[in-house]
Amino acid sequence: MDRWNIIGDTKLGHFEIKMRERVVILGAGESGTGAALLAKVKGYEVFVSDQSTIKDKYRDDLIRNKIDFEEGKHSIDKILNASLIVKSPGIPDKAEIIKQIKAKGIEIIDEIEFGFRFIQGKVIAITGTNGKTTTTLLTYHLLKTGGYSVALAGNVGESLARKIASGNHDWYVLEISSFQLDGTKKFKPSIGILLNITPDHLDRYDYKMENYVASKFRLIQRMDAADHFIFYGDDPVIASALPMQKPTPQLVNISLRNDSKAKVYYDGEVMNYAFDEDFTIDQAETTLKGPHNLINTMAAVSAACLVGVKLKYIREGLKTFRNAPHRLEHVGTINGVDFINDSKATNVDSVVYALGSYTQPIIWVAGGIDKGNDYNLIKEAVSKKVKTLICLGTDNEKLRSFFGGIVKHIDETQSVSSLVRLALQVAKSGDVVLLSPACASFDLFKNYEDRGDQFRKAVVELKKEVENQLA
Repeated sequence: MDRWNIIGDTKLGHFEIKMRERVVILGAGESGTGAALLAKVKGYEVFVSDQSTIKDKYRDDLIRNKIDFEEGKHSIDKILNASLIVKSPGIPDKAEIIKQIKAKGIEIIDEIEFGFRFIQGKVIAITGTNGKTTTTLLTYHLLKTGGYSVALAGNVGESLARKIASGNHDWYVLEISSFQLDGTKKFKPSIGILLNITPDHLDRYDYKMENYVASKFRLIQRMDAADHFIFYGDDPVIASALPMQKPTPQLVNISLRNDSKAKVYYDGEVMNYAFDEDFTIDQAETTLKGPHNLINTMAAVSAACLVGVKLKYIREGLKTFRNAPHRLEHVGTINGVDFINDSKATNVDSVVYALGSYTQPIIWVAGGIDKGNDYNLIKEAVSKKVKTLICLGTDNEKLRSFFGGIVKHIDETQSVSSLVRLALQVAKSGDVVLLSPACASFDLFKNYEDRGDQFRKAVVELKKEVENQLA
């Protein structure tokens, strides 16, 4: 009787037997497992299929909650009898299994969309090519500091579906990728934030920038006049695309120009806000550095203001916020040289922000798997600030070729331990060693976290060694 629900009052004889809807989840990572847990709670018949091996913690979740699953394959007969498919955002539409599902006319959505269909609170959704995680974490921190019932979910922390399955909150702060937005239909944030759009993941979008832009703007597809859309108006791609979107939500323009026409802007000294009350915030009052973090801060503070967080709690939250690791993370100082872990910087646009965050001479560590980088975007900044380039990758020819006439000294290594030693040798007191790779990590590391963790560990070990020598 697992596939049947009894509806009605059996004591009075008023009942009917109704077949339960079958939901199939493709992918058993955080989003897939979260969707499976929510589907189970909501009374669906649930089946999870993952073509790869499922991680132990997610397999344990499925077993503990008595959810049927398979791994290492997709059984077509167990998938194509679904009423609804919830797929991992990492599975592209061109995948063969997706083509077969579409041919059967079965509805396919993303976990974010599935979770939203059962949500009781309101959503702040944050997207952009860069800066999403910092802005999401800061927004969540400001609301939490203000005493709100708030959950952190999406592309950071736990999945939205898992959060909803375990309880209700007044607000959900979500980091949303373009892949996740592609699978949304009715998803409707009360506050949407778009930080920037630069070329990334174009292989997923037929190498057409306009497809990637359209994906990002799915954020506002269902928003109405009662909602608010916060966006960085100086971004040329956003500024060009916005009029064609004919947005219906209320617009909150953020600018780094001294532009009083923008609702929120930086005048060269302080951030200016015009909401129920006008106020200013100096970046020195926050824990975040660099011009890109002005954008992130203005977006997060704007969202907090729209929710209703009092200014005193916003100021308190800005002082107590700690960012996620691998994002301009200071991991140590040795002989007056600062070592910065910015391993999350996997594209050139991120490196622009990183280089702009420091006035000191820089030993720049870059390299990995190049995703079609245009290094012209950082040519000027590198020529002015970088004294040494250390390439960390298996194939460094593109970096060497491009920056050979720009940076005086270029080294390369495939060892993080030798990297930090090499950097300390060429650095002087007051310099910055900046790991900001501009590339994916998969040639030498499991992921960008592994790369950053190894860098941090190597710096800590070298610092102890140097201190012991001086003792």
